[in-house]
Amino acid sequence: VQLQASGGGLVQAGGSLRLSCAASGRSFSNYATGWFRQAPGKERGFVAFIRWSGDSTYYADSVKGRFTISRDNAKNTVYLQMNSLKPEDTAVYYCAVASGNYGSAWAGDYAYWGQGTLVTVSS
Repeated sequence: VQLQASGGGLVQAGGSLRLSCAASGRSFSNYATGWFRQAPGKERGFVAFIRWSGDSTYYADSVKGRFTISRDNAKNTVYLQMNSLKPEDTAVYYCAVASGNYGSAWAGDYAYWGQGTLVTVSS
């Protein structure tokens, strides 16, 4: 499975961005998918995941109420809608496909990773 993340960029605080992650090489419709992020000088951290069916999502407290994860299994694509962005959201965002059907906030449960897309939020 190859994952291609896109949609990052520079945005002012309070603005919005929509990240996309397209999978190729294999369908990931039966697997949970997630987003993680890594800010400069920090470890990679969990952002959100969505289960294979799309009916269950989970978010880090820091993004709850501002970010929305969704997926389109027909397009083999997962999205992250980010609203009310803050400077502390600045990071490289990575999408990942889990090893199983259930999502996790632990990076070790994800078998495939995209290359990352940079999000910069200016104050």
